[in-house]
Amino acid sequence: MGRIYLSLTFFPSQDKPRPRPGDLIEIFRIGYEHWAIYVEDDCVVHLAPPSEEFEVGSITSIFSNRAVVKYSRLEDVLHGCSWKINNKLDGTYLPFPVDKIIQRTKNMINKIVQYSLIEGNCEHFVNDLRYGAGEGASLRFGTHCSMNHYALQVEHVLEEGAKAAGAVISAVVDSIRPKSITA
Repeated sequence: MGRIYLSLTFFPSQDKPRPRPGDLIEIFRIGYEHWAIYVEDDCVVHLAPPSEEFEVGSITSIFSNRAVVKYSRLEDVLHGCSWKINNKLDGTYLPFPVDKIIQRTKNMINKIVQYSLIEGNCEHFVNDLRYGAGEGASLRFGTHCSMNHYALQVEHVLEEGAKAAGAVISAVVDSIRPKSITA
């Protein structure tokens, strides 16, 4: 009986498993995480600033309201930062078949897209390509790439504060409501 061997190929520069087409790549930049989607031949698609006024790889690039979809070598996108394959939503959402992910991804190359720290950032973009969630679902996608984590924390605190305020108001109303007298 023959044996089956599992062989992982490794990314040459960092002794990491080589990404497969359609994998999401999380890049750890100083102060935020950037996201890309692996396409082929050590190349990824990612969002980049639309002009030279914002430096690629810099946190200042997050302040633009538009981005261009770029096809780049992964090494060029890393800017010396560490990275990992992170398909973290595979347990929650069913990814498209790989050929559809790649087709959707390649169709976006060189397009200008709206960019928002909270509702349309690089993590939302790659999650949409892999899982197909629309804009209405974008907030549930992530907590990285820029300040989205902070925004979600603020939203959670506000929700909890509203619940607490509602409980206090109910208690006050109950305490001043006339009580029925039973004989």
